[in-house]
Amino acid sequence: MTTDRISQKLPVRRATIGDLLRRNAQRYPNREALVMPVSKANPVRRSISYAQLNESANRVAHALEDLGVGRGDVIATMGRNLPETVVTFWAAMKIGAVVTGVNYTFTAGEIVYQLTHSRAKALLVEDRFVEKIKSITDPLVDLKVRIVNDLYASTASEDWIKFSDLIATADHSEPQSEVNEDDLAILPYTSGTEALPKAVMVPHRNYLVSMIPSYVTGMGLVEEDVWYYVLPFHTIAGMGMQIALLSLANTIVLPMESTPVEALDAIVNENVTVVGQTPTFYLQVINAPGFYDMDLSRLRRGITYGGTMPQSMFDAFAKVAPELLWITLWSQSELTQTPTIGRFRSLADIPNGDVAWIGKPTSQLEVRVVDENDVDVQAGVEGELICRSPGVMLGYLDNPERTALVMRNGWLHTGDLVRNDTAGNLFFVDRQKDVIKSGGMNVSSVEVERVCYQFPGVQEVAVVGLADDYWSQAVTAFVVPKEGSPLVTSELIAYCKEHLAPFKVPKEVRLVTSLPKDTQGKLLKRELRKSAEHEAEVASDTPPPTT
Repeated sequence: MTTDRISQKLPVRRATIGDLLRRNAQRYPNREALVMPVSKANPVRRSISYAQLNESANRVAHALEDLGVGRGDVIATMGRNLPETVVTFWAAMKIGAVVTGVNYTFTAGEIVYQLTHSRAKALLVEDRFVEKIKSITDPLVDLKVRIVNDLYASTASEDWIKFSDLIATADHSEPQSEVNEDDLAILPYTSGTEALPKAVMVPHRNYLVSMIPSYVTGMGLVEEDVWYYVLPFHTIAGMGMQIALLSLANTIVLPMESTPVEALDAIVNENVTVVGQTPTFYLQVINAPGFYDMDLSRLRRGITYGGTMPQSMFDAFAKVAPELLWITLWSQSELTQTPTIGRFRSLADIPNGDVAWIGKPTSQLEVRVVDENDVDVQAGVEGELICRSPGVMLGYLDNPERTALVMRNGWLHTGDLVRNDTAGNLFFVDRQKDVIKSGGMNVSSVEVERVCYQFPGVQEVAVVGLADDYWSQAVTAFVVPKEGSPLVTSELIAYCKEHLAPFKVPKEVRLVTSLPKDTQGKLLKRELRKSAEHEAEVASDTPPPTT
C-alpha cells in the first residue's frame, strides 16, 4: 500500500467548518441565509444572502488576523441573537480561532470567570452590554481586542473597535489560513450546578462526522427548510445548530426579541417549516391571542427537548398544523449534541404512550444503560446512560480530574438516568442530581411533573426535593396556574395520590407566578432549591411574635 498520501490538513481534502459556508455561497449565492423578521424591536425586515454572509465573514476574518487574532485564539461573543454574531463565528472558523459564547445576563463575576478561564483574546459585545464589560474591575490579562457591535446603537467609547468599520474596510477575499479538522472550534460552558461551569472542548471534526449527519438524517431535514431560531448563541444548542443549518443551506429566521404573538407572525410571514425549542416556548405560543386563527400549515417539524411535554401542547398544534411531525431528542454538550431522536405525530405514536420517550440513538451514537458498577441493566430497569460517539468532546478545559470522571472505562458517563426496552427505545427518568431521595426511596421529579401537568389548571410545574427532618427530602411542586383557572393545592395533591405511589406524591404544592429558567427556557431547579433554602433560613432566624 502506498504511503504517498495527501495530508488531510491541505485545503484540497481538509474537513473544516469554515469551508462549508464558502461552498454554499457558491451554490446558492442569492438564497437568504439569515432573516431578521419584523417586530417591535426590529421594525424593518433585514435579510443576508449566503454570498453576503460569506463575504462579511471573510472581511471580519482578515480584520481579526490584522489585529493579531488567529489559529487557536479564543474569541468570545456576548449579546442577543444578531447576524453579526453569526458573521464573527464563521470568520473565526475560517482562521482557526475558537468561539465561546458569554451569556449577557451573567453577573460581572461570571463574565470574568469565563473570559479568564477561556483565555479569550478577543471579545465581540453588543453595544447595549458594553457598560457591563466596562464595569469589570478585575484584570482581563488575555483580552487584547474589544469589538463593539455598533449596528443597532453606537454609544461605546472610542477605545472600542467598531464592527461596522471592520466590515467596511477589510479585505473580502477568502482567507488562506491553516486550519484542520482536529483544531478546536467552539468552547461552550456547561451550567455549574455543584461547581464552577466547565468548558467543553469541541473540534471541527465532531460537527462534520457526527452532529450534522445525525441531525439531518434523524430529523429528516432538507435544504429548503426555514427555521424560526430562538436558541441562544451563548449555548451549544444555539451555536451548534446554526452550524448544521447553514451547512445545509437552510434559512434561519432570527428574531432580535420576540413575544409569543410576534413569534407566530414571523412563523407565518416567513413561511417557517421547522421550529426547535423547549416545551416552555410552545406553551407560551399556544396561549397567545389568535393562535388558533394562524395558518401554520407549512410547519413540517416541531423539535422539543429539555422539559416535560404536556398533552395540551400537542392537542393545540394538531388543530393548526396538521402535517407537523414532532421530534423529541436528548443530547449533551459533551457529545457535540449528537442525539437520540424519536419522531411522532401524536402521543398515540409514542411507544407505550410514555412521554418520557427520547427516541433511539442515531447511527453516530452508541449507548448502554448501566448500574453504578457499569454493568448493563435489564430492559425496563433504570440506569445511567453512557455513550460512545465520534462526537465525544476532547475533554474539559483545564479540568483533567472531571474529564477522567466522566470519561472512564471507554465510555462517556452522562449523569442521566434512563430506561430502555427490548426494541432499543430510551425513556428519560431524570438527571441523577435531580432525583429526590425521600424517606429512603428515589423519586423521579420528571415523573411527578408529568402527572401534575395532567391536572386542569396547571400551566407550568417544577418538582424538587427540599430538605426535611423527617423525609430527608420532601417532594415539593412549584406550580404556575393557568390564567383565569383557580387551582386548589389540596385537589392537586389528591389527584397525584390517585396516579402516583404514596412516596412520590408532593408533600407540598407552592403556587408561584413564574419559574426560574435559563435563556433557552430550561427550568433552573437549583434556583428553586436555593430560594426555598433561603426562605427557610430567614424563617428560622425570625423570632416568634411577642404576646
